[in-house]
Amino acid sequence: MKPPAPDTSPRDPGPAPRAARGPFYKLRVLLDMIKFEHTLFALPFAYLGAFLAAGGPPDAATAAWILAAMVGARTCAMAFNRLVDLPFDARNPRTRDRALPRGEVRPAETWGLIAASAALFFVAAWRLNPLALALSPPVLAVILLYSYTKRFTALCHLFLGLALGIAPAAGWIAVRGAVSLTPLVLAAGVLFWVAGFDILYACLDVAFDRAAGLHSIPARLGVPAAFRLARAFHVVALAAFIAVGRLAGLGWIYAAGLAVTAALMILQHSVVRPDDLSRMDMAFFTANGAISLVLFAATALDLALGG
Repeated sequence: MKPPAPDTSPRDPGPAPRAARGPFYKLRVLLDMIKFEHTLFALPFAYLGAFLAAGGPPDAATAAWILAAMVGARTCAMAFNRLVDLPFDARNPRTRDRALPRGEVRPAETWGLIAASAALFFVAAWRLNPLALALSPPVLAVILLYSYTKRFTALCHLFLGLALGIAPAAGWIAVRGAVSLTPLVLAAGVLFWVAGFDILYACLDVAFDRAAGLHSIPARLGVPAAFRLARAFHVVALAAFIAVGRLAGLGWIYAAGLAVTAALMILQHSVVRPDDLSRMDMAFFTANGAISLVLFAATALDLALGG
């Protein structure tokens, strides 16, 4: 009898050996864990609020501290979310290969990242103005609370929308040290835009959420009804963005940006269907990043050129 042939099937190599990781390996893993590149979703809206408040670009120091505050707040929120969700991520087939469940990042390291990014956020708020500093603790509390909302309410998508919707109002406050109707309407638009796409993304986890006792609109109402509600939320978001243009006296350049935004939202809803979620990443990441950049660019150009 011949000896069995050696197993030559490909295997998951797992984490790189420590000797091969290099000095910046852990930093890369941490940034990937929190999806640092997705700061792109919220940052343009923070600057959109700042540009509206200033009637154009804010001064360089203010712009830099807005960037620091946004990076600190989002990094803190994402790292906290990964830590809080660890028991569920380790069981969910879609998330169990993330760095924390896989053991590439330790909870203590994640707590260190949370503390450092929270400190950056508070320092940036302090450097901006007294109102920004006074509001920084409740703002951080809101964005951290989101991580627990799936445990007790299907409205968790609106909590996420609120967490990101704070960005344009915060940008306005960073410039003026006060708040008014325009940034609040813009914040409402961001809230419903984010909640709408988060409802769509949650459709990927319906079976797991129901089995784990977690709450979401798709788990509560079913995927077809969730799609309908996401569309309704995006209509509300567009209405709010239109209202912002009127309140701020913006012209045709902003209107053109809104038209592109509407087309991108339609694209989001056309590439995924209740019975086919295979292109969700395209709808979620590509279109969303484009929407935030388009709205910011249209606003900045309109303010600069008097569209």
